[in-house]
Amino acid sequence: MKILIVSDTHGYEGNMWNAIRREEPIDMFIHCGDIEHMPTEIKNYLSCPVHIVRGNNDFMLKLPETDRFRIAGYEVLLTHGHRYNIYRNQDAMFYLGKENNADIVMFGHIHVPVVEKSDGVTIVNPGSISLPRNADGRPTYIVMNAEEGKEPEFIVKRM
Repeated sequence: MKILIVSDTHGYEGNMWNAIRREEPIDMFIHCGDIEHMPTEIKNYLSCPVHIVRGNNDFMLKLPETDRFRIAGYEVLLTHGHRYNIYRNQDAMFYLGKENNADIVMFGHIHVPVVEKSDGVTIVNPGSISLPRNADGRPTYIVMNAEEGKEPEFIVKRM
């Protein structure tokens, strides 16, 4: 499976659409919050499952705070992360994964890409595809390659 993971578009959709076109075909699309526009357009365009959660700037949108689903046998917990004081470190994301029996926790909010594994939990943040805060200032997203019975691969890509 090929999964496209983005976050923090903040209403600036151009890079997100460019990433979708660059990576198609995809088997799943995941947005980790702060989308700031109606996700209907994405769901209508893509023919794969779409998972989107509400970020701290999505207060007008009727989106779930968290989402749980499986990818290639792995339990995934999706949240924006703004309720967990994650700017200093992302330890809360590891704890959240442990508390919820999740193998992978995907989150946004900090606008910096992260892929780390500890004690059986992998945390994944695609950074921001529109307003990056990473050192090189380039928008980022993640492509996840997952196959049943194999360790998933997370590739940080830059625009």
